Amino acid sequence: MSQSGLDALSPIDGRYRTATDFLRPLLSEAGLIRERIRIEAAWLLHLDSQRAQLGFLVGLRPEGLTTAVRAAATALLDPPAEAAADVKTIEARTNHDVKAVEYYVRSRLEAAGASPAVLELVHFGCTSEDINNLAYARMLQAARMQIIVQAIEPVMAAISAFSAANAAVPMLARTHGQTASPTTLGKEFANVLVRLRRAQSRWQAVPILGKWNGAVGNYNAHHAVAPQVDWQTLAASFVTSLGLQFNAYTTQIEPHDWIGEFCDALAAFDVVLIDFSRDVWGYVSLGYLRQRPKAGEVGSSTMPHKVNPIDFENAEGNLGLANVLLRHFADKLPVSRWQRDLTDSTVLRNFGTALGHVAVALRALHRGLGRIEADRERLAADLAAAPEVLAEAIQTAMRAAGIPNGYERLKDLTRGQVIGLEALRALVSQLDLPADEKKRLATLQPADYVGLATLLARTAIAAKT
Repeated sequence: MSQSGLDALSPIDGRYRTATDFLRPLLSEAGLIRERIRIEAAWLLHLDSQRAQLGFLVGLRPEGLTTAVRAAATALLDPPAEAAADVKTIEARTNHDVKAVEYYVRSRLEAAGASPAVLELVHFGCTSEDINNLAYARMLQAARMQIIVQAIEPVMAAISAFSAANAAVPMLARTHGQTASPTTLGKEFANVLVRLRRAQSRWQAVPILGKWNGAVGNYNAHHAVAPQVDWQTLAASFVTSLGLQFNAYTTQIEPHDWIGEFCDALAAFDVVLIDFSRDVWGYVSLGYLRQRPKAGEVGSSTMPHKVNPIDFENAEGNLGLANVLLRHFADKLPVSRWQRDLTDSTVLRNFGTALGHVAVALRALHRGLGRIEADRERLAADLAAAPEVLAEAIQTAMRAAGIPNGYERLKDLTRGQVIGLEALRALVSQLDLPADEKKRLATLQPADYVGLATLLARTAIAAKT
């Protein structure tokens, strides 16, 4: 770890830095600055593309931007590596982050030969929030895709593979922590896979909105300068050209409702993973899952035998931290006093922290899933030691045959009792059932009593969605 990593206040930029590297270009302050530069440059190019209806803009007369200026503006859609540092130098003088971006863009265009009239078109008709809301929208849009591709999909693929490998491996289920009707190990993982697919679809479906309508959302300056221009259509075309949905009704700020939905949906996804992490931890504790030790690793400073389920504990902890922030974002960001207050500004800057904790958790889960395997002997032994779970099958067969008080008879025999297969078979032998039915019930083993679990697991895996 670098010295700067050791000095980091947040483990996201220290201990867990490598797990969040893929988010840093998107959600860091440098990422925000680069996105602001792109928005400023894209707006100038959009004005140039609409110059037929914007003839009142002196900077676009008569032929629009020169080839050199247009090339310079286009180059700013992919800002140079030093751009963020240059903007911060300007900000030290202006004490305004968005104005510093504007001045940076102007300086680059001026170096390409832009006239004073063209330079005045940089940030034309904009309030800082026009730039900011689109920058954050594009940052979160890109971050969502990167998290899905680089972090979520590998975890879901690992869960799917484990489920497939263990689809038919019987396991004693536990409801309220007590022995219950058997399932299969693969079916329990398939349950999680289906939940995650649904949660991911919900998160991925949240529309990402942007606004572009001036100081208080009414195109005041735009209309005062050029009432003949259809500013709403022009603004909508610009926002959608950036891959965002247009929000026509806002105050000075885009109201952040979509960000609330975005954060709430991601938090719901995280909750599924918290539940999963705890369950896997429990299965390791029961001995149903073994963790393959890694050479050189230490599980305890004093107990040499330990192989702790630390990856699942790490995931649970980081998902909890992420959700504290995500829930705050969802509750706070859609609330702003009157036409605008600044409380959202500092909150928005923490997306990298929240999504960073999600990324750390997903990496830990993926690592943990790569180290576990079923202990089939332990699974089989626990099932064999719990013949009482067959009471459900026997009393249901009695109900089907119309034998009265089937549930009550099995309850008296099994509830809170340690019983064996022989006791159950003795009961079956006394029932008024066809001989072949008695034989089937008498030979039933807990490991056979898994219903459609194997089929359900394989069907879920094959469904893909």
